[in-house]
Amino acid sequence: MDEEYDVIVLGTGLKECILSGLLSVDRLKVLHMDRNDYYGGDSTSLNLNQLWKRFKGDETPPASIGASRDYNVDMVPKFMMANGALVRVLIHTGVTKYLSFKAVDGSYVFNKGKIHKVPSTDMEALKSPLMGLFEKRRAGKFFLYVQDYKENDPSTHKGLDLTKMTSKQLISKYGLDDNTIDFIGHAVALHKDDSYLSEPAIEIVKRMKLYAESVARFQGGSPYIYPLYGLGELPQVNALFTLFSCLIPAIIYVRCI
Repeated sequence: MDEEYDVIVLGTGLKECILSGLLSVDRLKVLHMDRNDYYGGDSTSLNLNQLWKRFKGDETPPASIGASRDYNVDMVPKFMMANGALVRVLIHTGVTKYLSFKAVDGSYVFNKGKIHKVPSTDMEALKSPLMGLFEKRRAGKFFLYVQDYKENDPSTHKGLDLTKMTSKQLISKYGLDDNTIDFIGHAVALHKDDSYLSEPAIEIVKRMKLYAESVARFQGGSPYIYPLYGLGELPQVNALFTLFSCLIPAIIYVRCI
């Protein structure tokens, strides 16, 4: 091992691996260290033996539940927006050529005692019982405004300054009812609570545009994608790709005992 490095990165979580990958692309020499015998840190994907060791100590998993390699259990499962910042970073570093993703078939909401699919196409929106006919027309006008809105093009703003008006003020201009506001705020814009209603409207518009762009990107049933072999693939492939793709070794990975 060389004694001098430009950067030392501790841990192989997703953030650490993306950071080391970006630094190595810029030809910095990176020492990447981890005390575990697997990538991913707290957000790793474990096979059966690793999972058993983590939670059961030295016990051996029973043979009846299958081979260890058949399992990829995510410790922190999370969906990825198909057109989100993380996907764009992965494309920039080139690792997506070595990853397999699956578009999530659909997302759902619980409303008035029933489970409903969040519409992802015009036909699904027309058939969805989440809104009445007239409410769909009002919501359609709002969605059209959001779709056409471009932050750097005042002609698409229709005289509205979304940095100064709240989300509640913007939505009220379209006369949407409370159920539709809940649907837009939580199922589409993915806000955790209603505090967004008092925040600048530009935020909900950006979130809605991201949702729509993500649905359109892979023509799936939702805006979400997921690594086929678990989220642990992301840091592992990112680190290994940047290690072997450079003309000179830019990353040295070390397991700390």
